Amino acid sequence: MNSLKIFRFISIAEGISAILLFGVAMPLKYIFAKPFLISSVGMAHGVLFIAFVLFSIIYKFKVRWSSFDFIIILICSFVPLGTFYVDKKYLTKIKA
Repeated sequence: MNSLKIFRFISIAEGISAILLFGVAMPLKYIFAKPFLISSVGMAHGVLFIAFVLFSIIYKFKVRWSSFDFIIILICSFVPLGTFYVDKKYLTKIKA
């Protein structure tokens, strides 16, 4: 598996983990007082977020993204579902 496929997998997985964290685990904790998913989903999301940012830094230099594009990619890592946008707009256009 090459690094681009790994980056794309991390991008999608990070987006899914955000959906699970904000759409399932947090409502269970704060609405139904059932915090059992927060620690596992939160940890997975945190690890995937860090991996996404690290791969973004690596690929900024590997494919020579402009500073503007790199900043947009980093901002998208903080926006829920932003990593899906990054995958569609930037990662699918990289030639392996």
